[in-house]
Amino acid sequence: MSDAGKKAMRLHIGGHEKRDGWTIMDTLPGPHVDILGNCRDLSQFSDGSIDEVYASHVYEHLSYMDELVPALEEVYRVLKRGGLFRMGVPDLEVICRLFLRPGQSVSTRSQLMRMMYGGQIDEFDYHKAGFWFDAVRDLLVDIGFSGVQRVPSFGLFKDTTEQMFDGQRISLNITAYKA
Repeated sequence: MSDAGKKAMRLHIGGHEKRDGWTIMDTLPGPHVDILGNCRDLSQFSDGSIDEVYASHVYEHLSYMDELVPALEEVYRVLKRGGLFRMGVPDLEVICRLFLRPGQSVSTRSQLMRMMYGGQIDEFDYHKAGFWFDAVRDLLVDIGFSGVQRVPSFGLFKDTTEQMFDGQRISLNITAYKA
């Protein structure tokens, strides 16, 4: 079959919301999950086989020492040339500003701390990395991505990328393309 006749492969890593046209991969089984797996290992996908990858708040769960870069390189590997990568992670700059805002209650600071370090409700809910735009942009460009941009919203799913806290978006939402 020619590329024109093929259905686009759109991978949603860590998704919880079924949507036509998207294949959901998650570490935990569930009725919404199409593929059991995690963002560190995309070996079940061939090089250049995916049109679009969407990942909402999964990469902060990886160690910045030895897991993050290989996981992002896997996304680059599986994307088709010109493929779109949408990545949402906690925006450490915004969360830190909110945390340090004078007059914040202990409860509010506790909520913000959970955004920094994870909710820690299961073995996967720990954050091991923090993100700000300049660092993520440079990392993605070093891997080979182009057109790296910060966007306020993806407008695709009702997930953490859309979350507001005290009137501010707490998600750093980034789009990038495989060159």
